[in-house]
Amino acid sequence: MTATASVTAIEASDIKDIGLADLGKHRTEWAERSMPVLRQLRARFATEQPLKGKRVSACLHVTAETANLMITLVAAGADVALCASNPLSTQDDVAAHLVRDHGVKVFAIKGEDEHTYYEHIRAAIEHRPEITMDDGADVVGALHMIKLDRLQDLPAPVRVFVDGLSPAERAALVDGVVGSTEETTTGVVRLKAMAAQGVLAFPVISVNDSQTKHMFDNQYGTGQSTLDGILRATNQLLAGTNFVVLGYGWCGRGLAERARGAGANVIVTEIDPLKALEATMDGFRVMPMAEAAPIGDYFCTVTGNMHVIRGEHFKAMKDGAVVCNSGHFNVELDLVTLATLSSQPAREVRPFVQEFLVDGKRVFVLGEGRLINLASAEGHPAAVMDMSFANQALAAEYLVKNVATLGKSVHRVPVELDKEIARLKLAGMGVTIDTLTDEQVHYLASWDMGT
Repeated sequence: MTATASVTAIEASDIKDIGLADLGKHRTEWAERSMPVLRQLRARFATEQPLKGKRVSACLHVTAETANLMITLVAAGADVALCASNPLSTQDDVAAHLVRDHGVKVFAIKGEDEHTYYEHIRAAIEHRPEITMDDGADVVGALHMIKLDRLQDLPAPVRVFVDGLSPAERAALVDGVVGSTEETTTGVVRLKAMAAQGVLAFPVISVNDSQTKHMFDNQYGTGQSTLDGILRATNQLLAGTNFVVLGYGWCGRGLAERARGAGANVIVTEIDPLKALEATMDGFRVMPMAEAAPIGDYFCTVTGNMHVIRGEHFKAMKDGAVVCNSGHFNVELDLVTLATLSSQPAREVRPFVQEFLVDGKRVFVLGEGRLINLASAEGHPAAVMDMSFANQALAAEYLVKNVATLGKSVHRVPVELDKEIARLKLAGMGVTIDTLTDEQVHYLASWDMGT
């Protein structure tokens, strides 16, 4: 990267303080030590330049792990802009490091208000990306509102920007996109709905559906980091308490297991009979939320749906109940109703802990209902994000190479890429595995060898 490129990135970006860059550099390097897959990809990308000249706009959590993905994209030749996918998830020192040392245009400030959040989404769109990377489909969603001429549905900062463009310029914003990648379950749900309605304008690779993403990132990453966020915010003991996990997908599985490991009595709520059966077989108590609400000490939503904890649940909770969310959007908690039920305005009693008073009982909401593992902690450990972000990098390369044959729908990461990431991860961990003998290959391919 040239000094001119660095100056341009600094001038274009909106971050808290460029003076934090040294701290961000140390944090990013620490994370890189646990990301051998991304390091191996970066070395290849630096030679092959698969994204040379491509404009990439990423809307992801601005963390040290994400920084290593951005550095890998820059090594691949991409012109990168990055905005936050959550107002509370940004590590300001990492943002400064990416701008100063790698020429990435960053639009993210921890604790930014809603208007600023959408100003940063606008900046990512104004970058006129050929590839987008989303964590929740906010950038893709805004681009499709523009495509469908639903300007009234756009956030105000994006609408003001689009109003200044001609119809041809608006169309070019979307038509210039080769494709997108999506990181999380919530975003995939939105994108599949768009595809089902026939409005998806370009192919999207669902990184979230990759086995090396959801089996590890969601289960081990969310499980550990969510518990980390709860403990940092509250500094309370989990052992002997009733810990209610709402949703038993991959994230719920990981969280339930980690909470049990901390000595909590874990209760699971579910709407899917298969997942409820699995939770039961895994040794957890399963019951409806109406039954769990009066007995739970901690509640954490990991469903991807809205209003999973509602007014009637808040009213039933015991004094001192702790409520948080580790799904992508804070709509999993009906915070509007909670505010109306509370006899006092929300009172901050600790950093990232708000107290509400419902029928004389205190209910504590962590991190404003946003992703608690990023609001009060540092998100997933680098070792699992290594695989998730390797998926992102390889998916971007795959989009560029296969754009002519990919339809305008949501695609899974090809199995061969998934297995390659697993192979690289094992190599980075110093683990070797067996291979089939010729005789075994023949046996598996035959039907008439018998026993």
